[in-house]
Amino acid sequence: MKAVRFVNPEGETRIGALGEDGTITDAGAAGPQGFVPTPLAWDALQQADGPTHGVGDVKLLHPVVPNKLIGIGLNYRSHAQESELDIPSVPVIFAKFRSSLVGHGAHIVIPREETRPDYEGEVAIVIGRPVYRADEAEAKAAVGGIAAINDVSGRRAQLETPLRQFTLGKSFDTFSPLGPCIAPADGVDLADIDLRTTVSGEVMQEANTCDLIFSVVELIEYISAGVTLEPGDVIATGTPSGVGDSRSPKRYLREGDTVEIYVEGVGTLSNPVRNEL
Repeated sequence: MKAVRFVNPEGETRIGALGEDGTITDAGAAGPQGFVPTPLAWDALQQADGPTHGVGDVKLLHPVVPNKLIGIGLNYRSHAQESELDIPSVPVIFAKFRSSLVGHGAHIVIPREETRPDYEGEVAIVIGRPVYRADEAEAKAAVGGIAAINDVSGRRAQLETPLRQFTLGKSFDTFSPLGPCIAPADGVDLADIDLRTTVSGEVMQEANTCDLIFSVVELIEYISAGVTLEPGDVIATGTPSGVGDSRSPKRYLREGDTVEIYVEGVGTLSNPVRNEL
């Protein structure tokens, strides 16, 4: 069972339980934060008994509306190497505006000014318990769910100054597709999750979270030393090698592309690409 936030045929925003057969069972009205994967929320989702819908009959939204959307840079050795940058000694943290979030099936819209739009497939973790100065056990227990995220990156904006505009280049509207659902983290080996990115049918990235420089637990320990992580917060754990900016020839996103990000245990997040009108 996985959690989704969706718009039903009547135009109402709801929370649903996504079954293995692709059927969504309505679990009630969605609050302002969508589905926050606390233990109580998962228990309530298991009791869902509302109307059912096929996935194709509803509009899927990004499942959670986080207070904090946190990105991690250069967290796969292969990506640091292809970027010709040193392996970081501590996690590289940046923020993305939550206004950049969209759901499964929504368009990634390339701003008129952005000439180098790039994809970054990543495993996202969603916090399920508040945590501050977490130890290893607390950090692991804080993970309420996992999802797929595309850390779409405007390389022109990101790299046009020596100091690098990470926040701007990664926070354009629609530049954070998240979903298609949240899968429970219980029983999941966070250090063994397969990840794959395809662009218009061509495999661009393949990796496993065993290759992370800083594990999910280490990221939570590091971030929570001074920053309270709250239920619903999202951490995008980093992208592996294969981004378009490091290819020869370079392969940026363009109108008509479809980006698909597969995360083991979650499913596939798919988003078409178009230019800003």
